[in-house]
Amino acid sequence: MEFGIFVQGYVPDDRRAVDPEAEHHALMEETEYVIQADQSGFKYAWASEHHFLEQYSHLSANDVFLGYLAHATERIHLGSGIFNPLAPVNHPVKVAEKVAMLDHLSEGRFEFGSGRGAGSHEILGFMPGITDMNHTKEIWEETIAEFPKMWLQEEYPGFQGKHWSLPPRKIFPKPYGASHPGMWYAAGSPSSYAMAAKKGLGVLGFSIQKVSDMEWVLEQYKTAIQEAEPIGDFVNDNVMVTSTAICAPTHEEAVRIAAGAGLNRLQSLLFRYHDTFPLPEGMPRWPEMLPDFTEEIIELLIQDELMICGDPDEVLQQCKRWEQAGADQLSFGIPIGVKSEDVLQTIRLVGEHVIPKIDSDPVHRTTRFRQAAGAGK
Repeated sequence: MEFGIFVQGYVPDDRRAVDPEAEHHALMEETEYVIQADQSGFKYAWASEHHFLEQYSHLSANDVFLGYLAHATERIHLGSGIFNPLAPVNHPVKVAEKVAMLDHLSEGRFEFGSGRGAGSHEILGFMPGITDMNHTKEIWEETIAEFPKMWLQEEYPGFQGKHWSLPPRKIFPKPYGASHPGMWYAAGSPSSYAMAAKKGLGVLGFSIQKVSDMEWVLEQYKTAIQEAEPIGDFVNDNVMVTSTAICAPTHEEAVRIAAGAGLNRLQSLLFRYHDTFPLPEGMPRWPEMLPDFTEEIIELLIQDELMICGDPDEVLQQCKRWEQAGADQLSFGIPIGVKSEDVLQTIRLVGEHVIPKIDSDPVHRTTRFRQAAGAGK
């Protein structure tokens, strides 16, 4: 199992109340987290694309953010988590161009994750008036298979669809080296995992669930992808799952950090904006929030395998549970209201004590798939 981190520009009100430059500091700190992850042996860093989601995510121009990191890092793969390829948000040709350009700037270290937006607040900003949020699925389905054609064909023959069109054009730049970047889909439901598998796409599993609740979903994906009809140059047999993670020298310190991280606000904001997710029993409706997470609640979350938290040995065992469940990559959502020095400590400790005992392969999984596709030509 490989390791990654996930950043999204989280700027909670309580931070802005004491720091007039909180937004700037949050964004710049997150570049430091990716740079430290690169130095600590993490293989992937994912940056969100969200719009209008106050507090929850101020990282809207993730192509700019990732372009900076392409120069600031050496080995880590940089992924769009996501680029939104819906024509009312980003014209598909512009997305194809951004992916290829970032692939050049990173010299083949870019990962193309796509998706359909967070929920009604974001979607209706670009598509006012629609009443069914599933309308975005139709646009995404129409678009996603066109990207490999834009990258690999000398002249793209053009497209005439229901939601966008383009006459025949040569699209530049082409991706760096052989084939094209790995393609991923941000999936939240079992049916989305199955759809991604059918198309030969990797899955970005951003919904945080218990390990035991995810095991059968991962097994279904692995079964379905054996019969994939890939839309791209290769099958990206790959599932990334996310979990909040805090590692400290002692269990007590890790729990204390977690209890002071404002996880209740982040969780409340998640269901405020991702309103297509079913609202769990007991979850208040915004602007009401969950109560503060005490150390006792943090201990229960650890016990229920809903977060990774503890000393390095404990975190190692918690990560192994995800590996046993069938995850190909575990990505940590760590900038969650935790102090910058504590986030960097988590990254360093995981790099020193956890990653070497689980992932000893120096080559990225997606690199192997891409190289095999290029060698077959």
